[in-house]
Amino acid sequence: MLRQRWIDETEYADLVALCQFLPGPASSQIGFALGLLRGNGLRGGLAAWLGFTLPSAVILFAFALAATTLDGPLAQGFLHGLKLVAVAVVAQAVWAMARTLTPDFPRVLIASVAIVISGLLGGALAQIAAIAFGALLGLAFCRAQDRQIHTRLRYPQSRYAGAIALLIFVVLLALLPITRNASGYPLFAIFDAFYRSGALVFGGGHVVLPLLQVEVVAPGWVTNPDFLAGYGLAQAVPGPLFALAAYLGAIAQPATNAFGGALAALIGIFLPGLLLVYGMLPFWDALRTRPLAQAAMRGTNAAVVGLLALALYNPVCTSAIFNRRDGILALGGFVLLTCFKLPSWIVVVVLAGSGMIVTRV
Repeated sequence: MLRQRWIDETEYADLVALCQFLPGPASSQIGFALGLLRGNGLRGGLAAWLGFTLPSAVILFAFALAATTLDGPLAQGFLHGLKLVAVAVVAQAVWAMARTLTPDFPRVLIASVAIVISGLLGGALAQIAAIAFGALLGLAFCRAQDRQIHTRLRYPQSRYAGAIALLIFVVLLALLPITRNASGYPLFAIFDAFYRSGALVFGGGHVVLPLLQVEVVAPGWVTNPDFLAGYGLAQAVPGPLFALAAYLGAIAQPATNAFGGALAALIGIFLPGLLLVYGMLPFWDALRTRPLAQAAMRGTNAAVVGLLALALYNPVCTSAIFNRRDGILALGGFVLLTCFKLPSWIVVVVLAGSGMIVTRV
């Protein structure tokens, strides 16, 4: 986009800052915002989002359909290798995010508090509480690095249109659980679960792991092994990690059919992030210069590191590592990602292949 001069480097950096500030998948939100700019409105944004998301969603949906036919030792070894990929990738994400988002004692403390809150209480409300408490602690302890911002962002939608989008976001977040309980319709349940996950995830794609685990694994919609196998495969697929929703929606037990479940999950998980970025763009220039907003975001990001670290232990490690050999393979994947900087798809090939080989030993 920079080469084609859709946007200059400073504006692009500001756009990335906004999408990191908001809940949702940052990469998809950036693409959507660029589409808004280039297409001069909502149609351009939706076209950009569709082009960015559809390929990976189709691949993961196809894997969900094929997963039911996978049987035998080699297939089970392949699936187990994908679970070990999840261990390696999440461990690498925790390592990288911790170095960036918890570089000092106050933020290490915030991450630790988030682990305690979520670990002791459990469930989605505990994760929300951990993030909210992290924001409050950020206001108190993370205000020493306030930075001055002088650039401006200009996008086609008005503040009125932005306010409508933000209102829709809030209304859906509040009313979907009521509609879900009143209707009893399975696709409403799926849409609500994935909408809530997309609305509450801060810090990028990997952080959605604990939220989705609460929403789809805890109620028994998807088993932990199937969940981690899909997450591992998603590392090898180009495109946003949130496209994992297509796989999970297709195999979720409440779904009346695979396509309907995949579509409900995919729209549900992406919609809140798109509504937020569409709604916030007209207001971002004023908000991002506020020291309190910057401090709260530092605290929120630190809490996210704690939540992801807890998810690394449970359900990722507890569902994938059963013996020393599993631990060695997962550690090897982590080393390939962090020390050798190999792309995640290569680690998927290595560990999935290793899983197939060790089943024959």
